Amino acid sequence: MSSATVSRLLTAALLAIALSACSARHQTPVAMGGDDDDAVCQSRGYAQGSPEYVACRKDRDVQRNAAIARSDRRQRDLGEYMLNHPERP
Repeated sequence: MSSATVSRLLTAALLAIALSACSARHQTPVAMGGDDDDAVCQSRGYAQGSPEYVACRKDRDVQRNAAIARSDRRQRDLGEYMLNHPERP
């Protein structure tokens, strides 16, 4: 292979590695604290399987999904701002 081809392949590989860092986007938001939902709901005195326990788990899911949606929206808004205002870093 010629050095130009090797250079292009190396550049493509480095670009792929750099872009793969973006793929780990779906992490638990810091606002949730990474707590175990089961432990949190049981610490509130709810027995597993009780209606209160189920409601607690659902509330935690709703809170987590809302935090993820807010985080995704902020990231998207930042990207759009950067695209629309290239003169301001």
